[in-house]
Amino acid sequence: MELQRRCLAAFVRMMGRASQGAALFERDGVLGAIVPACPDRSVVNSVTYRDAGSLEAALEELAAAHEGAGVCAWTVWVPEYDRDAAALLEAAGHELDATPMAMVHDLAGLSDPDAQGLDWDDRAAPADVTRINDLAYGFERPYFAAAMTSLPADLPLRLYEARVDGEPVSVLGTLDEGDDCGIYLVATLKEHRGGALSRRLLHVALAEARQRGLRTSSLQATKLGYPVYERLGYEAICTLQMWERRK
Repeated sequence: MELQRRCLAAFVRMMGRASQGAALFERDGVLGAIVPACPDRSVVNSVTYRDAGSLEAALEELAAAHEGAGVCAWTVWVPEYDRDAAALLEAAGHELDATPMAMVHDLAGLSDPDAQGLDWDDRAAPADVTRINDLAYGFERPYFAAAMTSLPADLPLRLYEARVDGEPVSVLGTLDEGDDCGIYLVATLKEHRGGALSRRLLHVALAEARQRGLRTSSLQATKLGYPVYERLGYEAICTLQMWERRK
């Protein structure tokens, strides 16, 4: 879970710096991204915390900070076993919105990737990565594109893409945090699913992470992504509950 907390915190810090007007809420043990450019999409306005006590102490101020910035939807990531935090959030008006799976990979056991025939690189344009994510998740408006208009240059972020007929159709991002490789923004256009593009692209990205000296990789898997990650060797740690507050 410590790897998961670090992975989630890295995502929150990225989102809190990736667009005009974005900010970070930081209190003792609580970290949140406030993204006015995307006020009604809770995943980019994510919050992580150390324990239920620190969350309780900051919750009222955290809600006021989002409301003051015009953000009407934000979410807190809660491990399934933290019933105190879940009860606290439910009492404050949050609703359980999603339950992704926390997964970790020991890169020492990663097999060598077979990239033959895969047209890929790690220099994807942020605009392509966000566009493909918005399309893949069926968003009618540019949510990720709006939330990631000015990625900080100092982030240890690599954006991978796989192309078909010269056009990017599958993407992902890696963000190094210590000796862990966080995986984010994994998406493939619907018309190109079923060809293992995301799995093969991620396999290449993980092999490169191991070459950089990283020891583990962490991510949060949707139901659609879970079998892809499991096949690559990721192990399930626990369910994460996303407690959303929406006005």
